[in-house]
Amino acid sequence: MLPGLAAAAAAHRCSWSSLCRLRLRCRAVACGSSDLQEWQNLVTFGSFSNIVPCCTLNQVKSYSTNVQKEGQGSQTHKMEKVPSFDEAAENIGAELKAPLIKQEPLQVRVKAVLKKREYGPKYTQNNFITGVRAMNEFCLKSSDLEQLRKIRRRSPHEDTESFTVYLRSDVEAKSLEVWGSPEALAREKKLRKEAEIEYRERLFRNQKVLREYREFLGNTKPRSRTTSVFFKGPGKVVMVAICINGLNCFFKFLAWIYTGSASMFSEAIHSLSDTCNQALLALGISKSVQTPDPTHPYGFSNMRYIASLISGVGIFMMGAGLSWYHGVMGLLNPQPIESLLWAYCILAGSLVSEGATLLVAVNELRRSARAKGMSLYKYVMESRDPSTNVILLEDTAAVLGVTIAATCMGLTSVTGNPLYDSLGSLGVGTLLGVVSAFLIYTNTEALLGRSIQPEQVQRLTELLENDPSVRAIHDVKATDLGLGKVRFKAEVDFDGRVVTRSYLEKQDFDQMLQEIQEVKTPEELETFMLKHGENIIDTLGAEVDRLEKELKKRNPEVRHVDLEIL
Repeated sequence: MLPGLAAAAAAHRCSWSSLCRLRLRCRAVACGSSDLQEWQNLVTFGSFSNIVPCCTLNQVKSYSTNVQKEGQGSQTHKMEKVPSFDEAAENIGAELKAPLIKQEPLQVRVKAVLKKREYGPKYTQNNFITGVRAMNEFCLKSSDLEQLRKIRRRSPHEDTESFTVYLRSDVEAKSLEVWGSPEALAREKKLRKEAEIEYRERLFRNQKVLREYREFLGNTKPRSRTTSVFFKGPGKVVMVAICINGLNCFFKFLAWIYTGSASMFSEAIHSLSDTCNQALLALGISKSVQTPDPTHPYGFSNMRYIASLISGVGIFMMGAGLSWYHGVMGLLNPQPIESLLWAYCILAGSLVSEGATLLVAVNELRRSARAKGMSLYKYVMESRDPSTNVILLEDTAAVLGVTIAATCMGLTSVTGNPLYDSLGSLGVGTLLGVVSAFLIYTNTEALLGRSIQPEQVQRLTELLENDPSVRAIHDVKATDLGLGKVRFKAEVDFDGRVVTRSYLEKQDFDQMLQEIQEVKTPEELETFMLKHGENIIDTLGAEVDRLEKELKKRNPEVRHVDLEIL
């Protein structure tokens, strides 16, 4: 009987309940009521679940005897009808044939996912390069490029709308076709690099010939521009100051040699330092108007600040230092002073000439400050025109220095005490030290990258924020480059909907709808999205170019604009 039960149980995975009922029935018949009670307890208290793990307790039907007490010593055993083995087997077969669970058809929804492409750390197949770069880096000729695919792209330069580029992969394939192998191409690059180095060395030895050659081709500004800056504006002020201070220096040294006055020596040194510093300013002005080159893409306008900074250091070392030294030596070893008549005459002439130079510098600064909409004091304190500032301060110090020297020399003439003359030398040296410290401070601030006025920054920011394609402006930096040039940089948060609408306004909607209806597969959808996605990115770049041109048009002082997409 047990092998038959095992075969029946193996026929179906969920027939444990039937097997349990059958085994209980057989056990009840064979063992009687006491054993049946034990099996019933197993099922009731859950111990049977360890033997039959697939069964639940409510699936096990127990057949037991009814035990009733009738009197003290008599018990009546009532047995339920136990089906035969054949009937139990038929019941098991019927249960096996019956469906266990009514299953509904399973529906599986497959999600289309675009396969992610692995580009690796270096991927240049879709890069664009210009024709000049293709010829230089891949050693090709212009005739070789004519056979390649030409692509028109937006130009990064303001003077051209678009220019022609080539796919880097096409250029690389063409270079391998021309040279045969990467090794041959590398050898040719090496030879050309050596030839280029040799060519540059020849140019370095012939700088004068190179300049004339460039001027002949019109690649640089004419020479007249360098000289023309000295006939107007700060250049004119500097040239006038050089001429006047040179004459004053000559005559003051003559007066010092004749009189031996310490104050006159300080004034002579003062005029000499002014003349040297103004010559340095003239050099800075001539360098500042040079045309930008690849090494200095933003030009040489900061040369004025550099020259003014060196001038301040020179005033401190030459003017203040020597004046202090001569004053201290006069205090320690006072010497009698000869007739001061000629010294007074030279100081009077110096006062007139220095005053005239000071007046020229003040008029130039007033004109420049008025053009900027600033007060004269604010314009000078912020060192907007460093060359004229140096002239102004040097001439102011010269006028005050002449006054101090004349006063101390007069006291020496009246009292006969040479100590007053030495004190005058120390006073002039202190005045020069204050002027040099101010020049060093203001020009250092300018060279560190000073921001423009907050009102100007606010005006530029509002111009961008009022544009419909811009949502917000962040991290605004507007730096004064000198000579009235401003560099503007900002992070721009563009409105993608406006940019996309700007692109859609230029498209044929009927054609676009037809393209959408033809999309049936993920590959076709990818092609459609890549096409219009690239065009939208180009539209965003055109919006950036438009905003940059608008900024430069409304604000001529803004020469360099860097708008970064946030």
